[in-house]
Amino acid sequence: MTSYIPGEGHNLQEHSVVLIRGGRVKDLPGVRYHIIRGAIDTLGVKDRRQRRSKYGAKRPK
Repeated sequence: MTSYIPGEGHNLQEHSVVLIRGGRVKDLPGVRYHIIRGAIDTLGVKDRRQRRSKYGAKRPK
């Protein structure tokens, strides 16, 4: 299954377990799913200040 990893960078390896949701990526043919950041083996995006919930980022101090 091919899925899109949103945000900058990721920590995923070959046998990582991820949570996916539907939603295609218009400019990538055949990609019909997104990976949910911050769930199971996927970390959130570091240093993210806006739209944090979409990228699994914690609130900055």
